[in-house]
Amino acid sequence: MDWNLLGLSFITVFLSELGDKSQLAAIALSGRSQFPRMVFLGTAAALLLTSLLGALAGGWAAELLPVKTTKAIAAIGFAFLAIRLWFHPDLSQDEEN
Repeated sequence: MDWNLLGLSFITVFLSELGDKSQLAAIALSGRSQFPRMVFLGTAAALLLTSLLGALAGGWAAELLPVKTTKAIAAIGFAFLAIRLWFHPDLSQDEEN
């Protein structure tokens, strides 16, 4: 087992999810619910499932595409999102509201 990869994945996802919309949704749901443990179990299952789908998609893409191509596609995607937010800052404000 690659403990370094396990730790890196945990820290990356943990830090990226802090203050994320999914965490805020869990806070809002548990604040309204009388059963916060059920909200925890539901949100944890959803995060596990989305992470599983992401890992499977990453493994599938790694088999089809070379690493350089995958990195280039990711870089182009992030650049596209950054340019879109740069020229349309109201898009990010709409998501926050």
